[in-house]
Amino acid sequence: MARDFQALFAQAEWKQVEASRSWVRFRNDKAANGLCWHVQADGEPLISVIIPTADADRGGYFNKLMASLSAQEMQSFELIVLKGDRRQGRGINISVDFAKGKYILTLDDDSSLPDSKTFSKLVDAMDEHLDIGMAGGNNTVPDWATPFVRRVMQQVPRRSWKPVTEIVDSDLAEHPCLIMRAALFREVGGENEQIPRGLDPYLRKVFRETGSRVVILPGIIYHHLPPETWKKLLTQFYRNGRHAAYANIHSPEWVIETPSEHGEFIEYVPLWKRIFRFPVRMLASLLQGKWVWVICEACYAWGFLVGWVTEKAKQKG
Repeated sequence: MARDFQALFAQAEWKQVEASRSWVRFRNDKAANGLCWHVQADGEPLISVIIPTADADRGGYFNKLMASLSAQEMQSFELIVLKGDRRQGRGINISVDFAKGKYILTLDDDSSLPDSKTFSKLVDAMDEHLDIGMAGGNNTVPDWATPFVRRVMQQVPRRSWKPVTEIVDSDLAEHPCLIMRAALFREVGGENEQIPRGLDPYLRKVFRETGSRVVILPGIIYHHLPPETWKKLLTQFYRNGRHAAYANIHSPEWVIETPSEHGEFIEYVPLWKRIFRFPVRMLASLLQGKWVWVICEACYAWGFLVGWVTEKAKQKG
């Protein structure tokens, strides 16, 4: 029987939670905080749906996501929302610590699920293909996207892609719609709580190291939209650039290449090589008419430079 998650959310009781997270490999307990809202399933849940969020609003997207959960044909899932912890990885780990599902399914608080059979399709694929440890869906441009959002999703790599027609090994499996075997998630030590950026590449890497496949599934569609204004979009890229600088200085071993397409790729590319190829890629994008991507990358580069100088100054001080 379907549950009305919008109504449940309106009456949500947020509680402070304590989680031992003894299985987490790279913990970050500094300023740990967050409030939890837990909607249990009737009986043992098959899936533990986990949503880390800053404010349980995200400009109204969170409430729409609750509606899409109510619309899922398969209701054998529990919902765990962790609000207020700025460390996404830690928020997920805290939630997983008391999750009971066979599978962990992470959703971003601004994701949307247009297909009511998404959960059942994900579970069927995982049950049938035991070699898959982690599986994502296809991020597509919704018909209702604004012209600006549509342009960003078409020009910025990894913001959308043509849906696959068969199971494909891919590093485009991402947190906005990602199902994982719960036992394997705990086995690899969960999310890396120490890095502010690069959670997806790190998690995919440790899953692959177990011999499990990381894939994109056909028939799984979700929407994960970029910010709706230039100001918010460029702020996001500037922030990501600063976070990338922090990661390159403090944890370069966790800076993993993120490809823009499916298939094999080189995980570790030296920083000097990434710096030298940057203007080449910018020029190529400009010649292809992808001026939105060029502007975003320039903002990212500025954030990286500011972050690098700032972190180096802190080290000397």
